[in-house]
Amino acid sequence: MEKRKSGSNGKITKNIDLDDSVSASINNQILLIKGPQGESNRKINQHNISIKIENKKITLESKRGTKKDKKIIGSLAAHVKNMIRGSMQNHVYILKICSGHFPMNVSMSGSKFIVKNFLGEKVSRVLQLKHGADVKIEGDLIHVASASKEIAGQTSADIEQLTRRPGFDTRIFQDGIYIINKDGRDLK
Repeated sequence: MEKRKSGSNGKITKNIDLDDSVSASINNQILLIKGPQGESNRKINQHNISIKIENKKITLESKRGTKKDKKIIGSLAAHVKNMIRGSMQNHVYILKICSGHFPMNVSMSGSKFIVKNFLGEKVSRVLQLKHGADVKIEGDLIHVASASKEIAGQTSADIEQLTRRPGFDTRIFQDGIYIINKDGRDLK
């Protein structure tokens, strides 16, 4: 899938192959990857790293062969792979609704995520969801999906933080919404 070359002149190159169902383009340092499940974009503004797209390959290249450039190219390659994977199959986070003391009511209204009766509170807690996040509530599970790993992860964290109660021991006061699966990694 990827090849890394380090030539005698200190140049570092990393190639990432694109799937047939995925297309990529770059415009003004913004890499856009489109696939069957959606699209994802990222601004790449590393002045010493160049990016080229040709023959279904994304090539990251550095003219210098420093350790810092190797690390930057490795990080950018990981981001690009996540973008490609997200455009082919969405990044999915799963959250669990835990309500032991008061029955909590969780619902969606347009692009707003609403938690009612959290620990008997009269005022609903409302979260404006990020653009690009697809949130589905199925019983006591919440599925957050997006082509962008950052959007899916941040939306999940925002939902978890919506029911956070600072100053209370979470071992005793277990009511809330908690991430139980981070994009394929089970946290149970």
